[in-house]
Amino acid sequence: MLITVKKTPTTRKEKREKKMMSLGFSCSNSLPLVFLFCLCSTPSILTQHNEDPTTRTMQDFSGYPVDEPPHPFTSNPLLVDAQTLQKQVDELSTFSDTPAPSVTRILYTEKDVLARRYIKNLMGLAGLSVREDAVGNIFGRWDGYEPELAAVATGSHIDAIPYSGKYDGVVGVLGAIEAINALKRSGFKPKRSLEIILFTSEEPTRFGISCLGSRLLAGDVALAQALRKTTVDGQNISFLDAARSAGYARDEDDLSSVFLKKNSYFAFVELHIEQGPILEEEGVSIGIVTAIAAPASIKVDFEGNGGHAGAVLMPHRNDAGLAAAELALAVEKHVLESGSVDTVGTVGILDLHPGAINSIPSKSHLEIDTRDIDEKRRNIVIEKIHQSVISIARKRKVTLSEFKIINQDPPALSEKSIIEAMEAASTELNLTQKFMISRAYHDSLFMARISPMGMIFIPCYKGYSHKPEEYASTEDIANGVKVLALTLAKSSLR
Repeated sequence: MLITVKKTPTTRKEKREKKMMSLGFSCSNSLPLVFLFCLCSTPSILTQHNEDPTTRTMQDFSGYPVDEPPHPFTSNPLLVDAQTLQKQVDELSTFSDTPAPSVTRILYTEKDVLARRYIKNLMGLAGLSVREDAVGNIFGRWDGYEPELAAVATGSHIDAIPYSGKYDGVVGVLGAIEAINALKRSGFKPKRSLEIILFTSEEPTRFGISCLGSRLLAGDVALAQALRKTTVDGQNISFLDAARSAGYARDEDDLSSVFLKKNSYFAFVELHIEQGPILEEEGVSIGIVTAIAAPASIKVDFEGNGGHAGAVLMPHRNDAGLAAAELALAVEKHVLESGSVDTVGTVGILDLHPGAINSIPSKSHLEIDTRDIDEKRRNIVIEKIHQSVISIARKRKVTLSEFKIINQDPPALSEKSIIEAMEAASTELNLTQKFMISRAYHDSLFMARISPMGMIFIPCYKGYSHKPEEYASTEDIANGVKVLALTLAKSSLR
């Protein structure tokens, strides 16, 4: 039998301390937020800037703020509805141009528009105010009790390359909505507003530009001009025409309205599947991303004479297909020459024209992806690839009609304070964690240009991604949402 002896508080400070002690949380199957009380129980943390000395004296004397803000938490536990979240992942996957289990959702297509509508509906049901910009970045905001402060943001993307899976990006959008719902159910009141962003076209499928929406948010002037003037898809449909077909960019050609100012957000945190095997292989629940590797993309076009596969003898050929094959092997060679396992290169697209078995290729088109955590080392690889392109064209007597670096982005570092918040959240939840580098790049890479940034990784089956076998367990998704919710809450109170 447990007997407790009550002591009647004699001072207002003791009353306040008793009240704070009563705001405990159940830790079984719920999100422990106890350590966050430290952020709100000390008055000076919320009032230390630009305060009146008299007010400070009154607060020190009384033990609580004179203009006390709402308590960030009630005694309700913060629970993640993992089953509903999994159902939403499954439902969203039905908006696809290819049959299950694959997902294909291309920018501004009918399925993309329907999927966007689904997300906006969930944002509305969560009580968020929803807006969209000229290219279709979607924002859902929960106003804090100090809405004039820079908000804390989270989010990801829902577009999907052909025949991919249903978790890439989606976990970071639906998971963010569930994180907000869980915080609301708990009674949490954010100081800084919390905002979810669904980024337009993280994948480069339609227009060959990855992270299109976040690049524009970060103020990419050259991209905005190209989208307005020259960018077309494989069907020769301009970007603006495609956007307007989906209901965007209706009254404007100038896309600079999408740009955000630096420090528009106090912090940005993205939840994502790892897309690699490390967390699963090591049995670790949470990956805390410390940096995102530097990516670059290159387009190369060769032109030869073509001809009949039987009638043109080998000494007389100018084979654009063999030039492309030799370049693909050269890319591998130069990447391996870097001496670092962190340097990678991929020829992801290799097209031959006319594409007939009995015709010598007269044209070839390659798209090359190379990445490294070391920008200088990656740039050396790019230069070696360029020199090989010139040498191969000369040797095989084909014309180099294009060598174009599409993007050559620097790496991004996660903000120390956000890393610490993610680590503290994982520890509070008794989840194992690992500091790691993201070798895939994400919208966070470009959000880092305008906001402090961090990323949370969760395990995925065998590291599979961009294929139908992509899978993350309901438990792992729920763990990621808990860490995200806790990190957002912690950041909101700063």
